[in-house]
Amino acid sequence: MASKSKARTIIVRLISTAKTGYFYTTQRLRVGPKLAAVKYDPMVKARVLFVESKKGLK
Repeated sequence: MASKSKARTIIVRLISTAKTGYFYTTQRLRVGPKLAAVKYDPMVKARVLFVESKKGLK
């Protein structure tokens, strides 16, 4: 039997670098680079850098 192939995309969590615990969930290509984006964090009411971590981690 052939092994099951992996999905082309994975779900990742973008966590705020302001240490508020706020996050966005998105998907990206498995072979692509890690995501980092400047998005709005409502806890500090400002745009801050969000960096990627795996969805299962907290």
